[in-house]
Amino acid sequence: MNFVTGFLKFSPVFVLAGLMISGQDALIAAFLACVYAMIIAGVVAKVKFQDALDSAIGSVSHILVALFILMFAYAMANAFMSYGVGASIINIALSLGVTAKTVAAVGLVCCGLLSVATGTSWGTFAACAPIFLWLSHIVDGNPYLTVCAIAGGACFGDNIGLISDTTIVSSGIQGVQVVDRIRHQGVWSVSCLVLAAVAFIVAGFVMGLPGETVDGSAVVSQIPENVWTVLEAERPAAIPLLEQVASGVPVYMVLPLIIVIALAIMGQSTFICIGSGLVSAYVLGLFAGTAGNVQSLLDDIVYSGFEEAGAWVIIMMMWVAAFGGVMQKMDAFAPLAAFVVKMSKRVRGLLTWNAVLSIAGNAALADEMAQIVTIGPVIKQITEENVEGSEEDMYKLSLRNATFGDAMGVFGSQLIPWHVYLGFYVGIASGVYPLVEITNMDFLKFNFMAYIAVGSLLLLTFTGWDRFVPLFKLPSEPAVRLKKATKVDEAA
Repeated sequence: MNFVTGFLKFSPVFVLAGLMISGQDALIAAFLACVYAMIIAGVVAKVKFQDALDSAIGSVSHILVALFILMFAYAMANAFMSYGVGASIINIALSLGVTAKTVAAVGLVCCGLLSVATGTSWGTFAACAPIFLWLSHIVDGNPYLTVCAIAGGACFGDNIGLISDTTIVSSGIQGVQVVDRIRHQGVWSVSCLVLAAVAFIVAGFVMGLPGETVDGSAVVSQIPENVWTVLEAERPAAIPLLEQVASGVPVYMVLPLIIVIALAIMGQSTFICIGSGLVSAYVLGLFAGTAGNVQSLLDDIVYSGFEEAGAWVIIMMMWVAAFGGVMQKMDAFAPLAAFVVKMSKRVRGLLTWNAVLSIAGNAALADEMAQIVTIGPVIKQITEENVEGSEEDMYKLSLRNATFGDAMGVFGSQLIPWHVYLGFYVGIASGVYPLVEITNMDFLKFNFMAYIAVGSLLLLTFTGWDRFVPLFKLPSEPAVRLKKATKVDEAA
């Protein structure tokens, strides 16, 4: 009977996963799973409807600050794409000159910077895929190597970008500041990007690709007409960015991104960082001729950013958070938590299990945001209920949990063939570059960024080698201890 009860309590997760895998919209899936969870809570766990509702609302309240940050983040992302910040990054990369050996590495770094500036991996991939796939074609590069590099770079900003929805939400769920999170994992994230770039360059040499340098500044003009039709249907926001790449924007339009990153490194409030980026992009855009009057800023950038965030993303997140609150109320994850604790002999082992749960949840739900909001509270609860330490040390563990949820979400998604991420990427890549067949499995061939990020995060956490990465070190025993170990010592 206990097994049946436990299974029924956990069954809403299967419902959510089934709906997501079947292709149902995440908003609808989250709503239906939440309703089903409340029914199970009432019938199986005997939770009163009002108590379940209070838990759902309480769970949503925990991410309210993250939701406000997210609205402003969308506004700044719109400003960066409209005023030429994104275009300046691409033009700087293209002006360096590329070869078949280096086009993948240049695409990786360019997409990484653009994703930090815009906070969107999907938008970055849509904007950069036509540029770098056709540039790869021009220099006789390997399209599969290039498309994997674009995908890996596009997810870089989703894992560490100040305005990325996954960064904001994963931080909010764990109760940590976004800027603290970026400082915590900054050196590790950049190191992964550098190692991946080296890997792509080495691959280019090993494959014997040509080494003649080509100026890629005119590549946009060589993109076939049908590509624009695909982008108009799939990701229209990429079109004005590409048009700015073709027409050119002043180099100084990259400054707003530098200002935002610098303020984040200095530890300034997330709202100050985003506000500075928004204002500086507008002011410099006036000089560059890419920005209009103040009313246009409010209407086209701020209002549309708030509207875009609120129209789908925020509502979906609220429903998924509510789902998590109901699941916690009926203690649905207790068996899973008990298993993790039983298998863990030390704190690092427990945290490594948290990482495994995150990527397993991502594979089950086939959606990184659903995984972050569903599994995030689980690993938070596992840590808080089974580890003891000072407030400062526990905060560092929360920072790592936030990194797990995000990294195993955005990078792990590229190692899951049935994930919605890859479905979108395949659709865009096939549409803008139909000369070769690109499938979901092709993104697993050379995705060095994803392999390095996921593999190194697991290895560094489990072994304690994260102490060699600045700001990334976790507190170790006896500063933090498993509560069960303390009980054993006391009994002895």
